[in-house]
Amino acid sequence: MSEPTKAPEAAQLAEEAKLSPAELKKRAKAEKQARRAAQKGEPGATGVPVPATNGTHEAPKPPKQSGPQEQKAQGSQQKGPPQQKQKQGVQEGKHERTGSIQQPLPTRGMPALAGPVKEVQRKDKKQVELFSHLYTQSRRQDIAGASKNVHPSVVALGFQMSSYEICGSSARCVAMLVAFKEVVQTYVTPSEVSLARDLTSRHLSPQIDFLRSCRPISESMGNAIRWLKKTIVEIDPRTPEQEAKDYLCDEIDRFVRERITVTDQAIAASASALIKDGSVVLTYAKSSIVEKTILQAHANGTRFRVMAVDSRPLFEGKSLATSLMHAGLQVEYLPFSGIAYAVKEATLVLLGAHSMLSNGRLQSRVGTAALAMQAHKADIPVIVCCESVKFSGKVALDSIVLNEVAPSEELLLPKATVSHAPALDRKDDDDEDRQVRSLHDWRDIPGLQILNLMYDVTPAEYIRMVICEYGNVPPSSVPVVHRLANEGIM
Repeated sequence: MSEPTKAPEAAQLAEEAKLSPAELKKRAKAEKQARRAAQKGEPGATGVPVPATNGTHEAPKPPKQSGPQEQKAQGSQQKGPPQQKQKQGVQEGKHERTGSIQQPLPTRGMPALAGPVKEVQRKDKKQVELFSHLYTQSRRQDIAGASKNVHPSVVALGFQMSSYEICGSSARCVAMLVAFKEVVQTYVTPSEVSLARDLTSRHLSPQIDFLRSCRPISESMGNAIRWLKKTIVEIDPRTPEQEAKDYLCDEIDRFVRERITVTDQAIAASASALIKDGSVVLTYAKSSIVEKTILQAHANGTRFRVMAVDSRPLFEGKSLATSLMHAGLQVEYLPFSGIAYAVKEATLVLLGAHSMLSNGRLQSRVGTAALAMQAHKADIPVIVCCESVKFSGKVALDSIVLNEVAPSEELLLPKATVSHAPALDRKDDDDEDRQVRSLHDWRDIPGLQILNLMYDVTPAEYIRMVICEYGNVPPSSVPVVHRLANEGIM
């Protein structure tokens, strides 16, 4: 390059060095807009003045319509500014993209909504949040989804327990073991598989799962299941199949006889001795062992009367009162609201048990804790009759963690047919369509839940004595008896 060409460039660089970075940036922006307007051919688009080299602003010149030769000249002139701009970026220490057109970088924003935002209404599950852990599975009402290995006798038993045809912890345990005898007898061991391994895992587990889906397993049923599994595992694999099945059925009969039948007789004989002539025995709901105790005392010739307190929805006390009246006993049947009157008349309280917990507390039909509290305040002895098969290693301080939630519809009273007389005067037509809501419409009433608990927990200080086959023990001895009675099946 010749010396005359280098001189203007050096002078231009010296002048650009005198400009501030803001002026250089403004000048580059104006040049870019001028180039964009020249390419689009839109006159008057460059409304931004181009700063001169001396810092003053010059008026923009409108682009001219040129021919092919002038367009070539303009094209050669447009090649200059990018080079000059690149030199300016080097001097200023800025990184700028070279080219005729710079497009802005895309920005990420919120997606445009197609319409107005609608509030999603939360569906009311009609469940009490405090007991949400108990709503894990609803009671089975049909055999849909059940395993193909479930025995018909187990299916019938599950539906009988779900509908309360078989009710009570001991009755459910005995019925389950009787059904398992049929399951064992119809079982066929597959080839190259031992009976002890296949019967427990593949054949017995579906039966237990089906019963659990119909209604939760009670403590006595759980202890019996653990005993049965242990007995099956201990069978010698070399034992013939039919001999092993007969042995299991004999062991089931022995368990029912020793742990439930004979135990109930021993407990009834011991508890009936506490009933004296002129006593007033107060009981709640229905317990098979309490019923046997009262009948045993009546058979011994003791003259006493019974007060049976009952509550909804099962009304088990009505069945107990009927059975005792047929036996010739004097029975007074009271609703749960009459426990204050019943406690004033009673001299002894006999209660059954769903389970005895390791901290000495009693888990029984809901309402038992209120009755025991009233009797404790009146200094009336509260006696619990319970087999050791119902003793549990669990601990509970309230009725929230360990419980069973029954269907809420069981608490609803039957609908009464009300005949409305024709009204003479009606203020407006809206009264004709207005319907009075009842408790049967609880699913349609927002914010209304119905809780139907099956059991409650009675504190140990309300219990005077626990009678089992091991004798009369205080509530604090429950864990000791549990280890003695169930140490071989845990």
